Amino acid sequence: MTNFIAHVRQADKSEQSVATHLTETAAIARELAAKLDLPAAGELLGLMHDFGKYSQAFQEYIKAATGVNPDVDVEDMLPNGKKIDHSTAGAQWVYGRLKKFGAQNGIGELVGQILGLCIASHHGAGLIDCLNSEGEAVWRTRFSKDDALTHLAECEQNADEAVKRQAEGLADKALIDQLVNALKPIVRPMADSFQKERSAGKIETSHKIEEFYLGCLTRFLFSCLIDADRINSADFEREEQKDLRRLTQKPNWQEAIDKLETHLADFKIRYPIDQIRRDISDACLKRATDQQGIYTLTVPTGGGKTLASLRYALHHAQKHNLDRIIYIIPYTSIIDQNAEAVRKIYCLNPKDNGDSCRVCSECQKWVLEHHSNLDPEKQNWQDKLLAENWDKPIVFTTMVQFLDAWFGGGTRGARHIHPMTRSVLIFDEIQTLPVKCVHLFCNTLNWLTQFGKSSVVLCTATQPLLDKLPKSEFGELKMAGNAEIMGKNDQLNKLFDDLSRV
Repeated sequence: MTNFIAHVRQADKSEQSVATHLTETAAIARELAAKLDLPAAGELLGLMHDFGKYSQAFQEYIKAATGVNPDVDVEDMLPNGKKIDHSTAGAQWVYGRLKKFGAQNGIGELVGQILGLCIASHHGAGLIDCLNSEGEAVWRTRFSKDDALTHLAECEQNADEAVKRQAEGLADKALIDQLVNALKPIVRPMADSFQKERSAGKIETSHKIEEFYLGCLTRFLFSCLIDADRINSADFEREEQKDLRRLTQKPNWQEAIDKLETHLADFKIRYPIDQIRRDISDACLKRATDQQGIYTLTVPTGGGKTLASLRYALHHAQKHNLDRIIYIIPYTSIIDQNAEAVRKIYCLNPKDNGDSCRVCSECQKWVLEHHSNLDPEKQNWQDKLLAENWDKPIVFTTMVQFLDAWFGGGTRGARHIHPMTRSVLIFDEIQTLPVKCVHLFCNTLNWLTQFGKSSVVLCTATQPLLDKLPKSEFGELKMAGNAEIMGKNDQLNKLFDDLSRV
């Protein structure tokens, strides 16, 4: 067999070869992972994720399932009713190659586990459990799966030479060094304390938070792979949608800033509250040039947090060359209001009714909503497509979507993880965060700001003390210096007094 099929287009039965799918997915995953300086890791994940499709068993299955070979019953291709395993072969290949590097310190073993886990998990219920409830290493069972089931040896024999050469060129010490740069700040504290305590004859320190950070890094790489795979598969099925994707295209933040500043300049100072709102907005502008980190914007109701925080985010994104701004809001009713307010700033015809803003080319370019309250009849197919990976500069979504991306099962939510890196995340009404999610939330934000090149603003009139949690060993927020954008307590007290009647 020389023509190995990855996908068959439903419309015209055109075939996408395995080599084409692997190399194109690798190119996309490389670009996505490059956001955190891990391009080679992303490329290797994309190149090897469907390596198992080079097996005869999978080729017979896909031809039966897609009608290329209509004389074969697809049920006959599935042993014991199970699908053909086409993901474990690539995981085994990557793990086997990488674990040889750095045998003394185990760094190749760790890198091999992380990348192999992403590949083995890219179908089905999402990232597989590494350990079971008894502490047994479940991943070892998957990685040591019998060759009769994974067909790795056969796939290595059948694979296109160009794919094998590319994979062998990637699975080298340069890739390990690239991952070491990301892993060292996380792993080094664990290793240092372990060595010190072992010398003293007692291991006491818990490293749950560092282990959590390793999980975040793994989920980031998993997100890059999942999104690249789904993009390439979907764009093969519908080639006309390729032009909609931004992927590596940077927003023109200056254009967005100019339109917002023009909009703000139209506000007249007629009452004392107008001056207060302008002062809040100016404070956000002044602080937008700060270093990246986690900040708070404590403003009472009526203070104009939506546009003030947008002003901060736009200037901050331009200053630090970030990719997008994500508003994360607990209530869908508030999302509708805030998204409409921002959309009208960029709308070409803002005096028309609200529905016109949803189809205006300018506001379509900038603003995307992704939440359960959207009317499917009013949402166009382009926004439905781009909502799959938040592929617009300004995104409005919910806390449910945020938590589902990081902690939900399956693969759909995982596509939203890599867009959260190199971004400004604005959490509105942060006091509504579910208490049982507090430590998970704090550790995720810490990873995003310390390792994910993002910034966070927590907006509310009633700030929860997420940086002073009673069980700090489970993780609390690591705030930026001078974290409150509106200043010190005396300034906040005056602001609340001035807005008390609002």
